[in-house]
Amino acid sequence: MSRPEAQGPVVIGWDVGGAHLKAARWRGGRIDAVRQLACPLWQGMTHLDAAIDAVRAAWPEVDAPACRHAVTMSGEMTDLFADREDGVRRIGARLRERLAGELRLYAGPGRWLEVEAGGDAWPQVASANWRATASHCAARMPRGLLVDIGSTTTDLIAFAGGRVLGSSVSDRDRLASGELVYHGVVRTPLCALARRIALQGQELNVMNEFFATSADVYRLTGELDPAHDLHPPADGAGKSLRETRARLARMVGCDVRDAGEADWLAFARAWRARQVDVIASQAGRVLAAHRAAFGPAPPVLVAAGCGAFLLPELQARLGLPGAPLDYGRDIAGISDAAVATMARVCAPSVAVAALRADADHDDDGHGDTMRHHGARETLRCG
Repeated sequence: MSRPEAQGPVVIGWDVGGAHLKAARWRGGRIDAVRQLACPLWQGMTHLDAAIDAVRAAWPEVDAPACRHAVTMSGEMTDLFADREDGVRRIGARLRERLAGELRLYAGPGRWLEVEAGGDAWPQVASANWRATASHCAARMPRGLLVDIGSTTTDLIAFAGGRVLGSSVSDRDRLASGELVYHGVVRTPLCALARRIALQGQELNVMNEFFATSADVYRLTGELDPAHDLHPPADGAGKSLRETRARLARMVGCDVRDAGEADWLAFARAWRARQVDVIASQAGRVLAAHRAAFGPAPPVLVAAGCGAFLLPELQARLGLPGAPLDYGRDIAGISDAAVATMARVCAPSVAVAALRADADHDDDGHGDTMRHHGARETLRCG
């Protein structure tokens, strides 16, 4: 059982993305539930309303006046908004309208802002979800590289000595440093992965059309959990293996009947290899940039996101010893396998819930006790 002083109020962590809403519930001194919902924010704020309502229906605590809400976001980047400032202000205001209880926006380590102040400090609030997850990792591990492979993007964030390494404060900075790779295992258009690719031993130019996405690749290889395959395919058709093969075939001007099932599986694996190549190359850049900060001991990889199944191969490519750690189990300290899996997929929402609970605990005068015993102890799920 958790220590009495660690119980505290219910905290809901929210990560408002452009394609998904992710939520984590801290209750009784630990993360005990995590949810992910499709939320195509670029199509309108009503999708955010519907996703919030779905969380509210599952967790009645959301409407309790004593409930505390910790929010991070990346959805401000969608083209629904005039610019990122507009996105931060409107997302914050919508959450404030829809949620009872205290609500704070995450603006970096130790900064929790009310909605109006968060709008004024929008550069620190915008797309800060990666920093929340990395800060959570840094508080619990001596050194490592967070590898969060999501539906749309990959975050590669180094940490050591209790802090996030590097000087990046924006997506532009991270695109320059390699810490942000716009590759994911669900929504990435396949034409972004390669210019030429082989089918049945023949190298072919890739058609630059939105015929297929990375979800088709990992659906065919059997690695993508259907629970994380939440968006319509590129052609709006179904997700059967035959329909998936047909979309892959269009990428090189073919029909599904032009090759056998084994050929299409090999073709999917070729696309997979191209994506792993890109992510591994950028991870190597980030590791090299922070080699001195890691010291003599090798960094660990922390696996997060719905594409965490790629981590063992990435680990081998990078030549790092051991096995990757799992964010849900090893960082958030969740023992329930199902909850830990969802925590890994929805890491930023878990991180802001845990970090906010830690901040509330410090405010209550128990900070020294928590630091001595380790915050991981408060995150156990029994």
